[in-house]
Amino acid sequence: METSLYLPVKRFLEQFGYTVKGEVGHCDVVGLRDGDPTVVVIVELKMAFNLELILQGVDRAAIGDEVWLAAQLSVRGKGRESDPRYRNLCRRLGFGLLGVSTCGRVEILVSPTAPMPRKDSRRRSRLVEEHKRRQGDPVAGGGTRKPVMTAYRQQALACAAAMASSPQRPRDLKRSVPDAQKILRRNVYGWFERSERGVYALTDTGRLALTSWLPAAPASGDGVPAGDVSEAPSV
Repeated sequence: METSLYLPVKRFLEQFGYTVKGEVGHCDVVGLRDGDPTVVVIVELKMAFNLELILQGVDRAAIGDEVWLAAQLSVRGKGRESDPRYRNLCRRLGFGLLGVSTCGRVEILVSPTAPMPRKDSRRRSRLVEEHKRRQGDPVAGGGTRKPVMTAYRQQALACAAAMASSPQRPRDLKRSVPDAQKILRRNVYGWFERSERGVYALTDTGRLALTSWLPAAPASGDGVPAGDVSEAPSV
């Protein structure tokens, strides 16, 4: 029951000079500290960190100066309190997080004054680059059960399609797939093999992939976007 969290949270706030009472105006915990103006702290209690707890915090944010979300810590430490996405969401909303152990110890997980999560410039640039390099819109959003048609895969398929009838040299493919030499040399998917010096052919795996992916792949290398493929692709 959430009531088992009340006394530990009450004691936690009282040590900072708050006068604490439970179930005031539909709020689980309300702490007041005299001053000019009066500081109002609201704490919502749940046995586990979940979306409902955050939604309650959103509602209470309109009437409190500080909003804390408190829940019991998971026994093995693998609950939502250890999920960085959950913590970052609370940071963005300006909520504090309190974890209450089974013995009543209260731990500050996130302060309501914690700085906003920093943007990951490297991940952002990768996202933008992949979007620009990908030809068309070959994948419906929301799917997770099969490989994604990335820009790299599109270019590899363009190389494979050009090799379907006969082996090719990278320089022969360069006009339509500028990065053909890198793709053939790295051979990330195992689709290509050297048939002779400077000449590449399709492997059985490559032919199978071409048959599987051809409906979603360009029929030829024309129009395949060029891009830096020095980093490993999403496969």
